[in-house]
Amino acid sequence: MGCITKHYLNEYSVLGVWKIEEDIDTLLGMVELDSDDRKRFREFRSNSRKLEFLSVRALLAELLGKEAKIVYNKNNKPFLKDGSHFISISHSYRLTAILLSTNEQVGIDLEYMNANIAAFASKFMNKKEKIVKDHARAKYHLYLHWCAKEALYKICDKEGISIKNNIIIQPFELKDSGEMKGIVKTDKINLTFDLSYAKYDNYAIVWTKKKIL
Repeated sequence: MGCITKHYLNEYSVLGVWKIEEDIDTLLGMVELDSDDRKRFREFRSNSRKLEFLSVRALLAELLGKEAKIVYNKNNKPFLKDGSHFISISHSYRLTAILLSTNEQVGIDLEYMNANIAAFASKFMNKKEKIVKDHARAKYHLYLHWCAKEALYKICDKEGISIKNNIIIQPFELKDSGEMKGIVKTDKINLTFDLSYAKYDNYAIVWTKKKIL
């Protein structure tokens, strides 16, 4: 299917989502891999990781053109080689998402909601955060908290942040799409973020952007 949405959040930022329905050979024909990309691609053992890798490059080409290239720092955080945009990437099951901005740092996370997330919610939820009591909606609510915390972890790009203890998602009205606020507070950081969320099929997606000095 390829790119299923290209959503311009404002004049500086764009969010793209790719649904992977192609095989490896088809995706290889849609991208131009440099030597570093080819080396990384060969290191993947599973077809699913190869498909994710190629779908990210195909989606990036759709958003910025085939000349756009991703590089990584020592912590495996992605950057654009030309420095033209901040970038955040997420993929789960058959969906890949990229958030780009020319003037704000970005964070995005998506998850396919197939796991019993309540079984390990204590690993990322803290006592200040509340989940709806309705079981059918609670799973989605928990996934949104998880995605929000992952997106905030990515945008802050700081080592030593505890997703459970240093990131707090404030109460919000649970809908198919909406807004929420998150706070990241450590000895070095005390920031509040606006986050957006959406539900697509059985996926939860959360993203945020902010100028961070």
